[in-house]
Amino acid sequence: MLNVKKLLFLISFCFITAASFAQQMDINKEEPTDFMHSNGKIFVVMAVIVVIVSGLLIYLISLDRKIKKMENHRIE
Repeated sequence: MLNVKKLLFLISFCFITAASFAQQMDINKEEPTDFMHSNGKIFVVMAVIVVIVSGLLIYLISLDRKIKKMENHRIE
């Protein structure tokens, strides 16, 4: 379980770092993401990414628990 916590911490740290770099924008030049910002669709994209990543994490945690149960059952 400690490894899962370390993995979650690492992934969350990567997303926080990526989000801080994604906020930097040059006002003087046109960015390709300006279109998505103006329509508010960037939030939809971010929401979809969060849902996918959280689903993967939940799946990995449940898979880890199932494997531990199988290992403990096999030892007994």
